[in-house]
Amino acid sequence: MTDQPKDLRGLDHIDRELLALLEADGRMPNNALAERVGIAPSTCLTRVRRLREIGAIRGFHADVDPAWIGRPIEAMIAVKIRSESRDAIGKFASSLADIPAVRDVYFVSGSYDFLLHVATADVEDLRAVITERLSGTRLIAGTETYLIFEHRRGQG
Repeated sequence: MTDQPKDLRGLDHIDRELLALLEADGRMPNNALAERVGIAPSTCLTRVRRLREIGAIRGFHADVDPAWIGRPIEAMIAVKIRSESRDAIGKFASSLADIPAVRDVYFVSGSYDFLLHVATADVEDLRAVITERLSGTRLIAGTETYLIFEHRRGQG
């Protein structure tokens, strides 16, 4: 096997193959991973550990449909921060992630600062998240809510 040049993040073609395989099936056993990329299981384990340590693999989790855990109402909430509150963005982002209904927090560009993916038991719970947890905060200049009728995960 010839050495392939590493990309700017220090990953070679084997690392990228491991990432692609784990993204498709995070439960793939180490022996199967090693066989698929043509390396020894011990080498594979070391590489996967390194990928976790450097943050290339952020975690392993089950993609659970929120409806099956009693949260069938999903929405994306766009949140705009007041211009005078910009210095509190980091702390505020952490507080958003602590709201039980919030599944994902995205810090974005554009007219809004954050997009929140939320899942609630019903529209009353969604309303409470918006009015009590978000709109009631002095840091927030405004919100806009988009109900999610269907979600499909992409391949990319």
